[in-house]
Amino acid sequence: MKKTVVIGASLNPERYSFMAVKRLLKHNHEVVAVGLKEGTIDGVKIQTGKPAIDGVDTVTMYVSKKNQQELVDYIFSLKPKRVIFNPGAENADFEKKLSEKGIETEEACTLTLLATGQY
Repeated sequence: MKKTVVIGASLNPERYSFMAVKRLLKHNHEVVAVGLKEGTIDGVKIQTGKPAIDGVDTVTMYVSKKNQQELVDYIFSLKPKRVIFNPGAENADFEKKLSEKGIETEEACTLTLLATGQY
């Protein structure tokens, strides 16, 4: 299955990033969670900072455009095949930079993609 990095992971069960970690696990995807606060979601440790991660298929963004600038180089370093910009995380400039490097981008809801078999 696809190794997915959830950027903006939260311990708050009402946050979509929390739900995404749980749903990705339910669909048997390997999940790496990166957020501001350490904790665990269904056995997945939320890592802080910019951890090195190999073999990334997808990065799913739950960080607003204004907070993405400091993550641009980090996301490129992960060498993902695609980056999903969830609602509220859309960023046309960053999407263009990713596309220019051959990285697929998608403005979509990870939860919906999983629910409809399009992930």
